Amino acid sequence: MTGRLWGLVALVPVLLGAAPIGQPQPLSMALEGLRSTRGQILVCVTRVPRYFPDCSHDPDKRHFAVAAKGGAVTIGTVTPGDYAIAIVHDENGNGKLDTFAGIPREGVGFSRNPVLRFGAPSFRSASFAVAGAPVEQDIRLKYFL
Repeated sequence: MTGRLWGLVALVPVLLGAAPIGQPQPLSMALEGLRSTRGQILVCVTRVPRYFPDCSHDPDKRHFAVAAKGGAVTIGTVTPGDYAIAIVHDENGNGKLDTFAGIPREGVGFSRNPVLRFGAPSFRSASFAVAGAPVEQDIRLKYFL
């Protein structure tokens, strides 16, 4: 491809108002189905399947807590790639997911809202792509007990 033609091709995303694919993009999520505003929401964002859903050992993770309220939560800008989000509604504020006989006592949610059966979903079923535009994931909380 000639230099002039390549320059025009590279300008197409700019002319259309999109950021170049390699640029970091804003990532946010919207929480749905929160049963109370007690406690906090624990958020885990990772792009490495072996660290999902507990990304505590992922050196590149985004792991933080926010107030337990519905609506939008800004995660920040992330580099392009595949990501997955896991959230816990930590109602008692102890910083972990409480269970009874292996069943979550607190709400859980995952990006792309995969069907939950026995245990957490796979990274693949919860992953989504971040590329040349901002991304918002609508995450529905699920309560079992």
